[in-house]
This record gives sequence, structure tokens and C-alpha cells, in this order.
Amino acid sequence: MTSFFLRFILLALVSCKTKAILKLPPNISVPAVLVFGDSIMDTGNNNNNLLTPARSNFPPYGKDFKGGIPTGRFSNGKVPSDFIVEELGIKELLPAYLDPNLQPSELASGVCFAAGGAGYDPLTSLTSSTITISGQVDLFKEYIRKLEGEVGVDRTNFILANSVFLAVFGSNDISNTYFLSRLRQVQYDFPAYTDFLVTLASNFLKEIYELGARRIGVFSVPPIGCLPSQRTIAGGIERKCVARYNEAAELFNRKLSKELNSFNKNLENSRIVFIDIYNPLLDIIVNYQKYGYEVGDKGCCGTGIIEVVELCNRFVPTCPNDLEYVFWDSFHPTETVYKKLISPLLQKYVNKFI
Repeated sequence: MTSFFLRFILLALVSCKTKAILKLPPNISVPAVLVFGDSIMDTGNNNNNLLTPARSNFPPYGKDFKGGIPTGRFSNGKVPSDFIVEELGIKELLPAYLDPNLQPSELASGVCFAAGGAGYDPLTSLTSSTITISGQVDLFKEYIRKLEGEVGVDRTNFILANSVFLAVFGSNDISNTYFLSRLRQVQYDFPAYTDFLVTLASNFLKEIYELGARRIGVFSVPPIGCLPSQRTIAGGIERKCVARYNEAAELFNRKLSKELNSFNKNLENSRIVFIDIYNPLLDIIVNYQKYGYEVGDKGCCGTGIIEVVELCNRFVPTCPNDLEYVFWDSFHPTETVYKKLISPLLQKYVNKFI
């Protein structure tokens, strides 16, 4: 069952420089965005990994993407990675690093290393047969070598020091590895497991800092108890939000935020920012009508209560109008929800990076 609940987003196309929507302070440069994480950010790194069920490079995924192409993003259209680079005026889409069509010229403006099904916990990625967090760091090391070959060492160092790095992990660890499969419950109670995850997150951040990252945004875990699939599994007959899952996410988020605050005191020239996605997304889910949606507890794909990845396929129907839905499948929001979330988040946090 773990394959049912992997997580957000895959592949991107070669794209051009776009007009910045977000106003940066004078003399501030953000040459690139580099993303690590799970399917929330993945733009296609799992497309050629036939061992993992965490793929979405088939219809109806990508229904509202350019040309209706299923690029591997776990959405009907664009995902946060794309909206972030677009808001910053860097390019329209953030390409997957493992996209075989990736052009060397794309490296200097950023790529995505995220892979659906990944987590801070290596067991999470291994059970999904996807790229581990350490594997994503290895891809980053390879990226640095390639970038040096393209633009030279000095320019590479400038790009790394001034780019925005983003990390989105934790949802699969909590929802799949701890609660669904219970693989870690033998070793840890939940408070101890969150301590373990925070240690892994800390190690990851120190490693990319040593490799040159300075402006790093770390997303919180979302309100996973309100995702349609989790409501179906553990929300009872009425499919209510699962309180203990949300409480678990909040506990982890508090510990992670506290850890990140200490980083900026100890790592020279670092700007490591905790980005709260939990509360903005929860507000959209709970108050969906206020945001113009008609359905907040089911996905557009199939019945909307369980379909995700391979269960959301060309043989199941989709809702007549995905603009009315908060969720595209039983785990991932629609493109319009991502768009509503990203612009205010950047407005709120961008000055903390500089």
C-alpha cells in the first residue's frame, strides 16, 4: 500500500527567462533555484526509474500542462518548483536534473533534484525505490562539477552562494513510513522518530552548506491528516481530517523550526529559513469555498478518495472541472492551489534569504 501514497511532482521542459513578478531589493541577485525533495517539488526525476511506483508521466497527469503533456509532475499542471522560478523571473519551468533533454545552458539558472517518494529517512526512499536524500546530494555534487565545466569555478561559486536552495521532505516519512507501513514504529515512538528526522535534516543542511549553499529554505510538513487518501484510510466513515496525523506534523514542524533557528547562529553567512506551508494549505482545505473551490476533501481523479500515481491513470475518469477542486488526486493539490500558495509565501519569506 505504500506505493499509493508517495508524493508530489515530476519533469520540466527547456524554458526561457521570464519577467520577475516578485520585486527583489536593489543589488540583490538570485541567479538560480536548486530544489531537493519529494513529489511536491519533483519535476520528472523518476520518469525513467521503472522500479519506483512514484511516477506520473502518464495521463491524466499533466492534463493542464502545456500541450496536455504528462511530464512526470504529480499534478494537472505546474508545481511549486515552476511557480517559484517564474515568480523570481528566472525561467518559466524548473527542469528535472535527470531529464535526458536537459541542456547544459540550463544548469546556471537551476535544476530540480527532487524525487517522488523521497524522505529525510532513507528507509522511506528505499521502500519506494526512489532517490534517497543522500542520492540527491550526490546529484548536486555532479551538478557542481558540470557547472564548473560550463561557467568556470568563480562563476559557479557565485551562483551557489547567491542562489535559493529549497528542501521539501518529511511528508512521506510521517504518512507512509511511520503511520501507514509502521516500519519505524518498532524502533521509535513518534516523538523519538521526529528527533531522528530532525537529525537527518540537520545533517543534510550541513552537507549542502559545505558544498556552497547559503540561502536555504526548508518547507514544513503540510497538514497530512487532511489529504484525501489519509481521510479515507484513517478518518472514519465521515472521512474527517485525521487529528493525530496533523498533530504529528505539527510536532515535527516545531522541532524542525527550532533546529533551523540555531543554524543561522552557527553557520557563517547562512540564511536558513523555515517556510510554513502547513497553515496556509490547511486554511485552503478547511475554508475551500472562501478560495473559490467546490470540493476540498476529494481529488479530481477517479473517485477522489484513493487514486494517486498508478491508480490515477488514463482508464479512470476525472472531474468535469478541476478548477473546482483543492486536490488533483488523493494526495496532491491542483495547479491553482499551488499558484495561490507560492506567491504569498515568497512575498513573506524572500527577504529572510538576503
